[in-house]
Amino acid sequence: MHPVTGSRASVPAMGRAPRPSADRVRPPRMPAARPPIRSRADAETVALLHRAARVLIEEVPRLTDRIVALMKEREPVYRSAAVDPHGVWREVHDSLSHNVRSLVRPKETRESARSCAWRIGTDRAAQGFPLDALLHAYRIGCTVVWEQLLEAASKDDPLGAQSLVHVAADVWNFVDEHCTLVARAYQEVERQLSWHRENRSRIIVAALLDGTARVSDFPEAEQVLGLPEQGRYAVVALEDAEAPCRTPHPVEMGEGLRAVWHTAEGTAHAIVLLGEGEGGGDREGGGDRDRDTGAERLVRALEVPPGARAGVSPAVTGLAAVNTARQLADTALRTRPAAGAVALLEERYPEALVVSSPDLGTALAERMLGPVLALESADREMLLATLAAWLEAGGSARRAGGLLFCHRNTVLNRLRRYEQLTGRSLDHPREVMELSLALSAHRLLTP
Repeated sequence: MHPVTGSRASVPAMGRAPRPSADRVRPPRMPAARPPIRSRADAETVALLHRAARVLIEEVPRLTDRIVALMKEREPVYRSAAVDPHGVWREVHDSLSHNVRSLVRPKETRESARSCAWRIGTDRAAQGFPLDALLHAYRIGCTVVWEQLLEAASKDDPLGAQSLVHVAADVWNFVDEHCTLVARAYQEVERQLSWHRENRSRIIVAALLDGTARVSDFPEAEQVLGLPEQGRYAVVALEDAEAPCRTPHPVEMGEGLRAVWHTAEGTAHAIVLLGEGEGGGDREGGGDRDRDTGAERLVRALEVPPGARAGVSPAVTGLAAVNTARQLADTALRTRPAAGAVALLEERYPEALVVSSPDLGTALAERMLGPVLALESADREMLLATLAAWLEAGGSARRAGGLLFCHRNTVLNRLRRYEQLTGRSLDHPREVMELSLALSAHRLLTP
């Protein structure tokens, strides 16, 4: 009574990654049958049902033609060129034969009919056939069979159609059992396939980020992840001190940017596809003022949770460069942006140099700031704050005083004290540069 729907051919889903191979799916075990519901129909009505069903056994090829035609008419997927019409007909025919015979000899044929339904569900899930279309086709076939049973019973007995009403509940309970079997088998396989897809995606993303991906893996990355081999990319490194294992779904990219995430060892990384033509050069007539690397657009679009911080790499070209971008994003993150903020590496190269070589950074801080760091806490912090404000103000004592809420002469006196303590001269550009790096090293490398 229940037609097998679908075909041996896979029905591709537009815009989706290819499904994992069906041979990687372990066939799920069919659940045991529930005890049959005892029919309330009398023996005469049951005998009439058996006689009508025997008529239908001889009509299975004709009924198959009709059911297949209705399936194509009412379910567009069956009109797809990807569906093998001969396979559809053959499977409808086989299922119909099993199920009509089960009306005549339910005890002997129940398990074979159930196995047929179970196999349909597993096969169609492996092929990616839509479950709603599959169940609809099942019900189309069941409706046709019920109509034919009524017609056959009426020919046998003018009041036969009315008599079969008493077995309608039995018939539709049978239908419900088989539709449930199909759906359960489908869902079991779909769960396995989903796990395989997600696991394979995780493996590919991890390999791209850690640099173990081979060139031969790039076509699969494009298929599975939708990341073109020669696309423009940036990598985001995300750290959340409050919830280090939290899945990074709350981080929104915005502006239509596409990202795939991977979380490991407390840090989440996103490979972000910046889009065609993003970054790398000046816009026409705009010069440096209109320069936008794509990574800058990403920084503007990122919405980082309040307790988290993020680092963003420069834009790179091609999947082969994703590992380099990941390392640069990690470096940007180590420059310790404020909570809820994003650090773009291209805007933090001095800090990145310091954290990339912490031993040298520590040595430079000791060389440029050693006597200052040896002062009492209040004096030390006052001098460090003054030096930082003076550098921030571009070497202007007046503007530094505004930042510190003190007179410019106070700033100048503190700067002279630094020179006296260290023997350095703030009139020499090289020593000013070294001081700037030393202050960054002290801020970033001091526990």
